[in-house]
Amino acid sequence: MDDDDVSVPDSPSSESGTLSPGSLEKQRASLQSYLNSLPYECENPDDMNAKLEHIVGRICICAETKNWLVLTTWDGMLQCWLLMRYPMSKPIRAKLTRLYYELCLVPGIEPRVMRSWADMLSRLISNKPDSRRKLETTDLQLQWQPLWRVLQKELWPKKRMHDSSRNVVNILLFVAEQCRRYFPTAEIPEMLATFLPKLTKDTVLTMVPVLTSFLPPSHSHLYMPMVFKLWEAFNSSVIDDRFIELCGELSEEHIAGHFSEYGPEGAAEWKTVGLWTDAEWTFLIGKALGSMNVPVGATRGASTTAGHADTMADKQSLRIKKLINRSSALAKLIVYSLSLDGPVRDTDSNGGAPSSEGFVAGSRALDSLDKLITSVESFFHPSNYGIWSLNLTHFVQRLMAEFSKRWKEEQQPSCKTPVTRRLTPDIRRNFIVILRTPVLLSMFSKDPFTISYSQAAIRSMALIEPALVMPEILERAYSGLEVVNETHRTTSVMTMLSAVALPLVSEKIYLGGQKHIVPLLELCIPGIDLNDPVKTICATMFITSVVQHIKIADVSMNQVGVDLSGDAPVEDLMDVDPDSQQQLPLGVDAPGIPILSREEERALTRESTAAWADWVTSLFRRVLALFENLPEEGGKKGTTGGKMEEAVLKALKGALDTVCLHLSDSLFDLVLKLVFDYASTNAKSNAVRAFGQLVSCLARARPEKTIDRFLPFCIAQIQEELKHGASGIRTTSTHEAVPSDTTLHWNMSILRGCFGYGGDTILKYKDQVLGLVALLVEKTKSERGYTGTGRLINRILHTAATIYTLNSRYVNPDEWDSPEFNRNLTTQWGKMYDADDVEVVWHVPNHDEVEFVLEILDKIAAPALDKVEALLGTVGKWDSVARNDFCRYLHAARSVWGGLPTFLLQGAKDVVNPCMNEDIEVPELLVMPLNVKAGFVLTDPSDPQYQRALAHRARFGQVVHRAANVLNTESEGEDHIDAVIGVSRAIDVYLLEYAITRSSFESLTKAYRQARDSNRVWPKQKENSRVVFLKRAQVYNAGRLYMHALYRRRDALDDQLLKDLIDMSLSPYTRVRRHAQAVLHNACGYYVRSTRFTLPHLFRALEKKNDPDHMKGALYILWNKGTAAYALADINFHGQYLVALLNCQHEEKPSVQKLVGNVAQDALVYLNEESCHTDAFSEDIPGVLRVLGELKQEFVQPLVDQSILEQATLKARVRAHLKHQRYTETVNAVLELAQRPATHWRYVQFAIRFLYGLLRRDSAPPPALAAFFIKQSISPHTTIRVTAQKAVVKVCAHVKIRTFSKTSDQLWLDEWENPLRVDIPVTDPSEFLRQHAQPGYAAGQEGDLRVDKVETGFLVWTPTVKGYRAVPEGPSPFSWEEASRPLLHAMSEVMSQDNFFTVLALLWGQESMKNNTSPELRAENVTFLKSIAKMFEHETLQALLGTIDPLLADNDRYKQRSGAELLAGLSRGSKHWPKQHADHLWSWIASRLDRIYAQMKPDTVSFWENLLSEQLVDRDPRRTTPLVKWILSLPQEFHGDSAFAMSKSLSIFNILVDCLDLRFLPLADRYINLFLDNANTGYAEIRSQIAQNIYAIISIQWRPVYPTARDFISACSVNHDPFRIREARYVARVSQIVSQLPTWREERLPPPRVSQSQYDKVGLTILQWVWDFAHGPQAPLIFPYVLVLLPEIIRMSELNDSSELQTYSSAVLYVLSAVTPPPEFIEVIADNFVNAIKSSTSWRIRVNALPTLIVFFYRNLLSMSSGLVSRLMNVLLECLSDENIEVREMASKMLSGVVRCSQRQSIIPLKDRFVNTLRRTRPPKRGDPAYQDSLRSLHSAILGICALIESFPYSVEPWMPPLTEVLANHATDPLPISKTIRKCASEFKKTHQDTWHKDQLAFNEDQLQSLSTMLVGTSYYA
Repeated sequence: MDDDDVSVPDSPSSESGTLSPGSLEKQRASLQSYLNSLPYECENPDDMNAKLEHIVGRICICAETKNWLVLTTWDGMLQCWLLMRYPMSKPIRAKLTRLYYELCLVPGIEPRVMRSWADMLSRLISNKPDSRRKLETTDLQLQWQPLWRVLQKELWPKKRMHDSSRNVVNILLFVAEQCRRYFPTAEIPEMLATFLPKLTKDTVLTMVPVLTSFLPPSHSHLYMPMVFKLWEAFNSSVIDDRFIELCGELSEEHIAGHFSEYGPEGAAEWKTVGLWTDAEWTFLIGKALGSMNVPVGATRGASTTAGHADTMADKQSLRIKKLINRSSALAKLIVYSLSLDGPVRDTDSNGGAPSSEGFVAGSRALDSLDKLITSVESFFHPSNYGIWSLNLTHFVQRLMAEFSKRWKEEQQPSCKTPVTRRLTPDIRRNFIVILRTPVLLSMFSKDPFTISYSQAAIRSMALIEPALVMPEILERAYSGLEVVNETHRTTSVMTMLSAVALPLVSEKIYLGGQKHIVPLLELCIPGIDLNDPVKTICATMFITSVVQHIKIADVSMNQVGVDLSGDAPVEDLMDVDPDSQQQLPLGVDAPGIPILSREEERALTRESTAAWADWVTSLFRRVLALFENLPEEGGKKGTTGGKMEEAVLKALKGALDTVCLHLSDSLFDLVLKLVFDYASTNAKSNAVRAFGQLVSCLARARPEKTIDRFLPFCIAQIQEELKHGASGIRTTSTHEAVPSDTTLHWNMSILRGCFGYGGDTILKYKDQVLGLVALLVEKTKSERGYTGTGRLINRILHTAATIYTLNSRYVNPDEWDSPEFNRNLTTQWGKMYDADDVEVVWHVPNHDEVEFVLEILDKIAAPALDKVEALLGTVGKWDSVARNDFCRYLHAARSVWGGLPTFLLQGAKDVVNPCMNEDIEVPELLVMPLNVKAGFVLTDPSDPQYQRALAHRARFGQVVHRAANVLNTESEGEDHIDAVIGVSRAIDVYLLEYAITRSSFESLTKAYRQARDSNRVWPKQKENSRVVFLKRAQVYNAGRLYMHALYRRRDALDDQLLKDLIDMSLSPYTRVRRHAQAVLHNACGYYVRSTRFTLPHLFRALEKKNDPDHMKGALYILWNKGTAAYALADINFHGQYLVALLNCQHEEKPSVQKLVGNVAQDALVYLNEESCHTDAFSEDIPGVLRVLGELKQEFVQPLVDQSILEQATLKARVRAHLKHQRYTETVNAVLELAQRPATHWRYVQFAIRFLYGLLRRDSAPPPALAAFFIKQSISPHTTIRVTAQKAVVKVCAHVKIRTFSKTSDQLWLDEWENPLRVDIPVTDPSEFLRQHAQPGYAAGQEGDLRVDKVETGFLVWTPTVKGYRAVPEGPSPFSWEEASRPLLHAMSEVMSQDNFFTVLALLWGQESMKNNTSPELRAENVTFLKSIAKMFEHETLQALLGTIDPLLADNDRYKQRSGAELLAGLSRGSKHWPKQHADHLWSWIASRLDRIYAQMKPDTVSFWENLLSEQLVDRDPRRTTPLVKWILSLPQEFHGDSAFAMSKSLSIFNILVDCLDLRFLPLADRYINLFLDNANTGYAEIRSQIAQNIYAIISIQWRPVYPTARDFISACSVNHDPFRIREARYVARVSQIVSQLPTWREERLPPPRVSQSQYDKVGLTILQWVWDFAHGPQAPLIFPYVLVLLPEIIRMSELNDSSELQTYSSAVLYVLSAVTPPPEFIEVIADNFVNAIKSSTSWRIRVNALPTLIVFFYRNLLSMSSGLVSRLMNVLLECLSDENIEVREMASKMLSGVVRCSQRQSIIPLKDRFVNTLRRTRPPKRGDPAYQDSLRSLHSAILGICALIESFPYSVEPWMPPLTEVLANHATDPLPISKTIRKCASEFKKTHQDTWHKDQLAFNEDQLQSLSTMLVGTSYYA
């Protein structure tokens, strides 16, 4: 219920034309409509504001004293307050929002706490897409810089500190998105100046989400040009998603232009199409077409390479995840760009074919949509089902939803959109016509989701333009329901009819549907069939959805007898929509269903109601027949059959409920008699429950009548049965029912059905009911009998003692019976209400009913408890009789209280054990429940009735507690299980059956939402059906009750019962344990501090000497997520929890050990470095305090209670101190356990994982811990070793950052600075590059600065770049902090033992278990050694080098790998070593490089390459000079003998290129030429290396850098190509190669040696290069080169003798269509294809080029100019008469596609041309030399005609039928003509099957005859 505008009725002042009310007034009016619907008085807004003040005051105290965990509990209270829907003034809301914004930015807070704040922030802002905004930009402004500061740490985490499961980056981006509209618009240039320098090729996927999350929607002209240019330059689906979403949002935001909230400055300008220029719009629609994911042409693969390109990005950016609904965004974009912005296309100028001038309905956007839908239309057909179906139907459904929303918004008086920009009726009609066919096709699709999307779309259409859609739907409905054998069609039709039920029944929406209701319902009845559950459920769904809007009464002539001449007051109801009176638009023929006048329609509908009586009786008979065939009831829960049967029964009950409610009196009596006759003559054991539900449907509609009819009969039957001993066999567990008890159960079930909604009817039979219940409690001894009695008691009490709504009919009770309403009944069907017009009738228990309840308590519950108490005295001597009595009587008492959840309001409780930690907690800060009025019956403690009830309840609790106690001590083993479970269920009732449970509240809310949405046309619709408003009232009442269920206090009895539950949860019997644990977890969710109460008992159960079952029970409870989260966040229990787990080693049982493992594993999630810091937070929080100060000013009284604040401040210090103390204790305790010699290795593993999780960046761990980690890093157990290594890395990293951080903020936000760091200013980029970005330097000219990473300078340079001073010879530049020196000393002691590194190397050198062919370098090992090298510098150098040397030369590749890992870590860690040591290390490495190179074999090459890249990546080449020089000196061979030797040096070179990045630029030209010169190598792997190297170098060279962000932004607006993607540096070089290709082509060698030809070798290299490029993120850069290469690539595709060339070249041609080219290249590329096809002498080129051309045509459909399309058409027509038949057929296929998508205006000329050709050509005899030519021209014309017919697969155009006669004449011509005609005819038949009943009307007799001739050839006899 969080969208606050379920209905906000405008208060009257706004309608009377005076000033419109303030938002507060509106909110008050909305609230009032809620309060009016409740049967009791509620708080006024001032009372609720006082409660708000209290909550906010507490939040302030918690924030001031930095008590974050308690603050989150008060967030919950604030949510509760918001749920009550009282208005909150804007200033308070704005200040609270700012408070939560500031809280999200506090550094070093646990992610889950931050997440709850982000959630609260979004609730306060309430940016729901379709609800009214709570805060305007004028109410709230936020600063974006602090958020950006906090976000940077998460975007680029430090490698060694990064935890992959951490999700903070998404939380912060979510906060940015929620707040973006409140960032000041003046800051946009500043934002861009901050973000753009950070945007490089590598970070683009990180920075684009940042841009779209931060940039405000206002003043979009400042950044949109940049967005489009950026978008065009990268190939990525992440970018597509983000930018499409942005454009969709902007289209909607700025629809009102200057009149929108952004004013003339901030609003986006209107351009050609909506906000977009022509070029931008074409680009956007191209993206839309690409997003449809439909396969085009021969490729069935993905339609773009963008997804593949994203997988190449760094893992960091892929952590940013957001579910973006692309269909939704595209729909917004299109719908909100619709307007009358062009000339209207003339439709019927030249003989029915549309002209190409103008736009559909005068809207450019609609015209694009038309093309878009037409081009994918055939993919909607069920026969063409695939991965794309869901996508397409979802897109259409979203289009309809957005369109309905906009259409309705523009009808509101408050709409700001200028009239000229609004939708017109013409646009509306055409919009629906465009989408109608696809939706009607996909309606019969193959999966339920696709179907549901198309039905949602149909529903929207039927509500907006019923005249266009309803006739089509009704046609399909009758055909689908009449043939019951096609079940798939039948179910689809029924669900579709349910979707359009409203237009069907309501005359206001669609005149002409009502007369179909009765016939359709009659056709549905056979659908109720137990053998087909799905069909039954669909049928009941349709019945429900129709009947809920009508009154079922016979108002035909013979019934009413009104003179229908016209004096009946019908005229008043005429609200004729003027549109619907005009004739339908041309081309939309009213299909088969005539439209009659309103009078005739009404008369027909009235007549049809005569059939109601028959329908109702046949429905009930059908249901009873279904009941007779149900499977027997049985199983654990006494269900009927399996899940499907249960679902069928549930659906039937829902339908019958609705039907019974809406029956007129006479029909109700008819049904009542029918059901009673059945009930009194039958008793079916398999339908006991089902029949009871049927009776409850009757009772719910008219309780009086039903009870009067059934009660006396049932009571007599039951008494009779009991007299004869029914239910006499004593049992206490579920079992098959005894056949002789059937009649008893049957009648009890009917009685249960009678009660539940009767209200005071029950008092009439009070004494009989009491007598009967007493008798049943006494006599029913079998489990089935006494549980049935329990359910009966429950229903009776619910009837008498609960507040519930009565009469959920579709009109108010006074109207239902009014003669006026019934006279014009059918016109009132589908009536809708406004919230204030609905009368909600409640049942509120009166004094007599309360007395009746108390009487039941006295006469039933009390005696039952007496018996239970008596039995408790003899527990030890129980026999089966006593056990049975105990269970029965306890069950009866429990049922009484189970039926009274809202009978007694529990007052304040006397809390005996508050579980407070007095030293550190303030009692006043414990959360209090939100005390609001709710529907309780007895609320006044001084009332005698209240006191009586309270005494009964207390006694029930005490007896249950006593029973639990006695049974716990006197355990008789197995026999008592049922009794114990009975007790645990009774505790459940006592503790939790109060007010309302969470699950019931949630399911009510969900049901209300579904009902509300199913009747709405658009999200802000005010009116709805009456039932929905009743549900709304119920939900609101339930919400108030729910407030009482939450945050309850525990009194002494509650504690005792919780203790009993704990004991049962540790029971040896699984059944008892499971049940009690479930109840306990539930109770912990409602009672304050109950978890804290239970934990000590659980830890005790884990101690030694305990029964394994006890331990299991305790472990299962501790494993529960809620319990674990609470315990591990609690100061005292945190350590106990971990230590208790580690102490479980004493229990041998494997199942216990497995559990311990699971619990320990799941506990790790809660151990993060912030958790301790969050609880003991001591830093200053200026931002939060500032906002608190502003917030306090909003309230009149002082907000904060000073005395509480003082207490809290004092205790905060104590708390922080205690937290640190406990933390140290925990670490020491866990460490002590892990170091015990007796500890099993699995427990060492748990312990080390805990210790790893407990490491904190803000305090140094004890030396013993560091020593422990380093010792364990050479543990023989891999799992322990891996964790230990990670821990050592973390310890070292923490030491470093603690040393470097001056403040706590620097520490937590990763802003610490290395003392060697220097920020090098970039005043002149070229000078900077000359100094710091060379691949190598002459000796002595290196300078003393080193720049390792240049993460900027792609678009704009950052003002400074981080560099480091080089360390000179001498001592180490760092001295680590004092506090950490002891631990470093301890670590170095362990490492200085002789064999430490030898052992390490040995362990790393073990063969890995995973059977991988080539071992890879393991990053975690490298990082481990790197950390040691960084911390201890050269201490371990000699030992390490000695260890490494022999490994490098070892024959075992795993040993080689361990040497490589050691070396990689060592050299990587030597970054800041003093010069003498670093030089020593590097000279050692340099002397061994050649040896290593020689050793690289195919199975070891990968880890040696990893080693090299590990050295070079992100390092200034001045640090690795020897290595860079060595790689550059490697021989680059291309034509040698050994392919491996050559590819080895090339791939090492590739690594160098990648790692040097922009430093490689000075060498680029030289190497590109080298590679291109040698493109003719004969080895495939060398070719691919060359291609990759060229690709890498060209990518590096692409740096469109600008002096400032402002220059770049203005270049985007002014310049055509600001990203310089069209400047290709090496085009001339490539052209030169291309010019040589034809010569080489002539010189190709003959086949077996063809692959050695120069042409093939060079060609493959180039193709590989294009292929690599097209799949990468920089794909757009390839197009300038492609233009040069294209003609040759097309030629390569015809070379049959080289399969490699052919495959690669055609693949490359297809892939070009999968990347969006810059617009001006589209023509050129297409012309290349066209020319190739025209000029080529080879038919093969034509066959290969045609399909690739068509794919290209489809993909860029909307960018094709008319000139290009006509050139394309000419080529196709030429190809139609090609000599080769394959080319002809291919051309025909393409022609139909091109005509369909864009050339409809040329149909008639084409048709005439083909028909004339046929007339002219008479084929001569076979032998004639001209025979072949004439046959070919005949075939070409036939193919052309078939292409035209196939271009309209789902409709029959007026020019089609005559063509059948033309084709039929040639149906017997020689092949290939006859085959072509037959194929065309069968395709036509397939696509027109669905609509044939209508389509056949377009043909006359002869034409239909011709059609069948085409299908089968001529008749044999003709």
